[in-house]
Parts: sequence; C-alpha cells; structure tokens
Amino acid sequence: MEPISFQTNPSKYRHWRIEKEGQVFRVFMQVDPEHPLRDGYDLKLNSYDLGVDIELADIVRRLRFEHPEIATLVISSGHSQVFCAGANINMLGSSTHAWKVNFCKFTNETRCELEDWAAQADVRTLCAITGPCAGGGYELALACDEIWLVDDGNSAVSLPETPLLGVLPGTGGLTRLVDKRKMRRDRADVFCTVAEGFKGKRALRWGAVDAISPKSKFWDSVGERIEKLVSERSGRAGRKGISLGPIPVVIDDDERRYSSLTVTYQREQRIAELTVKVPAHASSPSSSEEIHALGDDFWPLRFARELEDAILDLRVNHPGTGLVLLRSEGNLDDLIAWDQILLDCRGDWLIDQTIELLCHVFQR
Repeated sequence: MEPISFQTNPSKYRHWRIEKEGQVFRVFMQVDPEHPLRDGYDLKLNSYDLGVDIELADIVRRLRFEHPEIATLVISSGHSQVFCAGANINMLGSSTHAWKVNFCKFTNETRCELEDWAAQADVRTLCAITGPCAGGGYELALACDEIWLVDDGNSAVSLPETPLLGVLPGTGGLTRLVDKRKMRRDRADVFCTVAEGFKGKRALRWGAVDAISPKSKFWDSVGERIEKLVSERSGRAGRKGISLGPIPVVIDDDERRYSSLTVTYQREQRIAELTVKVPAHASSPSSSEEIHALGDDFWPLRFARELEDAILDLRVNHPGTGLVLLRSEGNLDDLIAWDQILLDCRGDWLIDQTIELLCHVFQR
C-alpha cells in the first residue's frame, strides 16, 4: 500500500466544501463515495474513512491560523438526505486492529482540536443536522458547542455501535454525552442501545441536541441563531491570518528530513530515531510584529507542524516500529530563549494559537 500523506490543502479537498461569509465559516460534509483512501469500499451515505478526516483536520488547522477573524463555525451536510452515517463499516471490516486504533485515535484528536481551538479562540461552533446522523457523525456533532436537529420525522441522532456491531463508540461519543452534555449515565446507556436513535422532541428532551425546528423553518431558525452568536463576539474583524504552506520534507528509504528535525529508521531493530534541531536564538524575532511577518516560518510553529507530520507518519506508515529514540541538537540557552519569546508575546492571537498547537502535538 502506498504511504499515507497527512498533508493537504483546500484545492485538494474531495469530501468537504467550505464557504466564508464575513465572520461565519461554513463547512459542508459532502463525501465523494468514489474516492476512498484505499480500494475495496465506497463511502456511501456520507460515511468516512481516514482520508475524509485528514481533510477535516486540515480545515480545523487552517481555521486556527488562517481565519482568526471567524466568530462562528457552522457544520452541516452537503447531502439533502443524510448528515453522516459514521465511519465506513466496510473500511473497518477490512482493516487491521492497529489501523482501526490509529484511525479512531486520529479522528478523536481532530475533534479534540476543534473543541480546544473554539474554546481558546472564543469561537462558537454549531452543527446543523438534516437527515440521519449516526456514530462518528454524531460524535462530530458532539464536538460542537450547539447541535440543531431538523424535526422532520426522518432526521435522528444515534450511537448504534453497540447494538449493531457489539462495540462501544470509538471517538468519544459516550464521554461527550455524559461529561460535556451532562446526560445522565443511565440515560446514556439506554441511548447507545437504541440503534435507530432519537428524533425530534425525544432527542431534545433527553439532551442529545440543543434545539429542534420543523423543516419549513429550520434554516431560518439556524440563521437567526448564527447572527446572535456573531453579535456576541466583537473585536476580531480586523485580524489577519497567516498562510499555512506545504511542509517541505525530503523522504529517503531510511530517513525523513525536515528543516527542524530528522527521523531515521532502523527497520531491522524496529527503531526510529527522531532528532530535533534547535536554531540559534540570534535568528529569532524580537516582537509579535516580526513573528507575524514570518508567518508559518516562525520556528516554534514550523517545528510543531513538522513534528506532527513525523508522528503521524510513524503511526500509520511504520507500524513495525517498537521504539522511538528522541534526541536533540543545539544549545539549551537557545531553546529557553525561544520559549521566552512565546511567553513574552502571549495575548497575541498568533502566539496563543502556536502554543495551543504545540500542546496538541505533544499530546499526540
């Protein structure tokens, strides 16, 4: 199988459509069934695989750095009859256990980053559900601040993994139901045993969604809510984001080289050696203005993106690796000075988001 690349950009999206209207950013899930990441299955009913979620992760990352002016994010379906059927069953059935673990880990990390970014940037996220919303689709909705469901007798939210597959939801569904939405544990247990899920008034009564509206008024009601959310968040319209370019990397048989780190593979020993190179402090910017001018070439940001790409490549493309040796090259005083720059410039949105990204990558 060809190595999986985690780099993409909006011009390459196959499964998501994005629109920006002032301070509102709209993301439409519109999965192309004929373009799965691997052969052997079709992505029907807006079901997803790792390729779909790689694009979603890229959207969230670009929202973090390229669109600091955004006040509200709206996620909905690009298909009229279904929101999302969750992870593709045929994909899961044909995958190894290790692949499924890494798949679920990556999808949950994407949803966690969505939540962390929204909380840190004070952005409100709203999921507008039209049609059945099951499994991982509902887990995506649960990552949003508000869930709106059309009350049309067809649309429903569900976590059907237990009754249909005999497994628990794999991307934080039950945790978010109980800890985030404060659904009683006994009710959450019942909810995840009802394969068809909850519709309309029952979903609202149990706390599975925040609001319902008849089909004839749904988008008008959602629009009014979006306007209110935007009006509550002022002072960001003048912010200008930075552009996230591709991550340059040189790939050889036994080595993967970035500007700030190198990964060397010793396959027979099942060892990967990751060496981080700390640049001299003399090359660092001294103000937030200089950092903004550097954009994605600001070393802490560049390092975070490169380290994340290396970690994801190790996870998915080198499953035989049993030990990762972490080494560093450079001067400790230089590294402390780079940290001090981040601390001195806190309060600037770009610095704050860079620190948040570093935390997210280290958690991986």
